[in-house]
Amino acid sequence: MKSGTSATFPKLFAASLTCAASLLACASVHAQEKEEASNMQLLGHNDLQARTAYQPTIQQQGDRWIAYVGHHGGKQPNPLTGKDEYNGTSIVDVTDPKAPRYLTHLPGEEGEGEAGGAQMVRVCSGKTLPHAEQGKVYMLRTFGGSAHEIWDVSAPEKPSLVSRITGNLRDTHKNFWECDTGIAYLISGAPGWKTRRMTQVYDLSDPAKPRFIRNFGLVGQQPGSPDSLRGADYDMHGPIRLGSRIYFGYNTFLNGVIQIIDREKLLRGNPSAKDPFEPTDENLTYPVITTFYTSPRLGAHTTLPLLGMDIPEFAKNKEGRTRDMLLVVNESLRNECQENRQMMYMVDITTETKPWGVSNFQVPEANGNFCSRGGRFGSHSSNENMTSKYHKKLIFLAYFNAGIRAVDIRDPWSPREVGYYIPAVTPNTDKRCIKVDGADRCKVAIQTNNVETDDRGYIYAVDRANSGMHILDLTGPARAIVQP
Repeated sequence: MKSGTSATFPKLFAASLTCAASLLACASVHAQEKEEASNMQLLGHNDLQARTAYQPTIQQQGDRWIAYVGHHGGKQPNPLTGKDEYNGTSIVDVTDPKAPRYLTHLPGEEGEGEAGGAQMVRVCSGKTLPHAEQGKVYMLRTFGGSAHEIWDVSAPEKPSLVSRITGNLRDTHKNFWECDTGIAYLISGAPGWKTRRMTQVYDLSDPAKPRFIRNFGLVGQQPGSPDSLRGADYDMHGPIRLGSRIYFGYNTFLNGVIQIIDREKLLRGNPSAKDPFEPTDENLTYPVITTFYTSPRLGAHTTLPLLGMDIPEFAKNKEGRTRDMLLVVNESLRNECQENRQMMYMVDITTETKPWGVSNFQVPEANGNFCSRGGRFGSHSSNENMTSKYHKKLIFLAYFNAGIRAVDIRDPWSPREVGYYIPAVTPNTDKRCIKVDGADRCKVAIQTNNVETDDRGYIYAVDRANSGMHILDLTGPARAIVQP
């Protein structure tokens, strides 16, 4: 696809002017005009109509594989319709990863950045949802900050709206949908709650008839709680459910909170209360197994459970050979390292009530002079698909201007990088700026925002700075780790 390319050449011209004013900026631009790779290779690319991209989800639909990509707010021309459309959801056929084919764009809410678009997307098949139509495929997405929507995407070229969840919401973000039960944990800002993001639990087992179950958050966030309580300072980012537990991450950048929640208790409510779901201190505490406050300099963007890991280094030990781990990723937020360094952490949760950090992984700045390249440098997220090909073996991290990093986590006490891919900038890649002596200094830089895998083993990365979607595969020693 070449959509949107002709309209974005002025960005490269502007970058050239920046180069003329600053040798450092010029070096930054030229450094990414070519891809950089180790043990990873690019298979295919789609420009996603030059839209700033957040969340990819890949779904097998019959003999096809479809990528659903959520976008941040903004507006771009859609060559398929000939109209300017607010960023929403891109739907791309990736059956052939070397030739991804853009199918349709579903516009989102008016607004810029976090305020508009349709950032989050999840997909479930009617075959697994308990009360859905068997032959259907359903997509759950956010609509800006004001709603959650369910679409019938059985024919991904022609999505149709099934239902909407509204209610004076003021923000939405990274939902989780249990395809086997239909339970959805919707991240919203509900009326009266003292945080901009908390969790609304819904039964979406019948996508046409959403059923509200309860609101949930930290003590101190609920309506009527004293302003002095600490919980109001933390925004929910996103949950991940595995088995009987839900792993919640609050605050992505600083002052993080990690919660491990008993799913059954959350869904049934406190049996000793008159109203089991009323957001009282007691009812909000009832399903909590542990609440773990991070260092003030750390956040909890992604909390990915890796349970039952057999640790090769501990194989000869009588005890402790198998551990439950939680992979925690912080989010870099500020351009050109004007912040604390954000990275990935491994937390031992074998004893759930006493989590303990055991290691971290970061990309050394000097490996690519990343602080001077422009844009954000640091971690953002990991893949969440638990395909057996990679689960508990390799993790893929989105690292903004350091691209995609492949990390061997088989020994969670010593995670090590085994591959990386930093895409080349494109004519669509947008600039990123900081203030220097009161004036903007801008550079064009790759901003790999989120990553995901599919069950075939392909790796998908989408770019925050309008550079599109990159589809990757492993090579060399990295591939050997997961080769059958």
